[in-house]
Amino acid sequence: MQETDKDIFEKDAKDYLPVFNRYKIVLDHGEGAYLWDNNGKKYLDFLGGIAVNVLGHDYEPLVTAISEQAKKLIHCSNLYYTQPQADAAAKLVELSGLDKAFFGNSGAEANEGAIKIARKYAHQFDPEKSQIITAWDSFHGRTIATLTATGQPKYHEGFGPLPDGFEYVHYNDIEELESMMSEKTAAVMLETIQGEGGVYTPEDNYLKKVRALCDKYHALLIFDEIQAGIGRSGKFFAYEKYGV
Repeated sequence: MQETDKDIFEKDAKDYLPVFNRYKIVLDHGEGAYLWDNNGKKYLDFLGGIAVNVLGHDYEPLVTAISEQAKKLIHCSNLYYTQPQADAAAKLVELSGLDKAFFGNSGAEANEGAIKIARKYAHQFDPEKSQIITAWDSFHGRTIATLTATGQPKYHEGFGPLPDGFEYVHYNDIEELESMMSEKTAAVMLETIQGEGGVYTPEDNYLKKVRALCDKYHALLIFDEIQAGIGRSGKFFAYEKYGV
């Protein structure tokens, strides 16, 4: 028996930790770019699960692949090898032009891993080479490090003390970035196209100039493409559009 919206709201209020403000809509199912709520009302899905559902809802090849894999293995830790993981890594390397792929459980975990890689890499040259520069109005995740990397003070409130070593510049302001960088800079971390900040694209040659500054100071350049990547910009990764 299908429960009413009121029943679901009451059950949720009783048992679910309220960490998000949510719309009073109970979604039931989707097809392609459309969603239906618990009462049969149809919606055009502009949110896409915060840009997660790139292929839409009930996409048959995806549903079939998930179903077939679920019949074989639901989960396998990184202590073992599987062919799908090896195949997926090879495909990502091919499509990205990068050297290696790492699989995380969330965008925040991926960014956390990138921050750790940058710090680990910089530490071999100078233990104090730890500065991570990100942009105001950015969003990089909700772990304690990626929360600090997020250039929005409203997300920092109540979680201090935050990790040291993070500083912020205005997106597209290359002069401000240059004034902040030094031999102590481990990495610059930017969304290739800012998402939550208001969908801001990089100005002409901005990312090329950021790349040049990172090279000058032997710092890594981290592109957070959790929202801009995987085909959403017209290229597999948005950075490909900007010649970096």
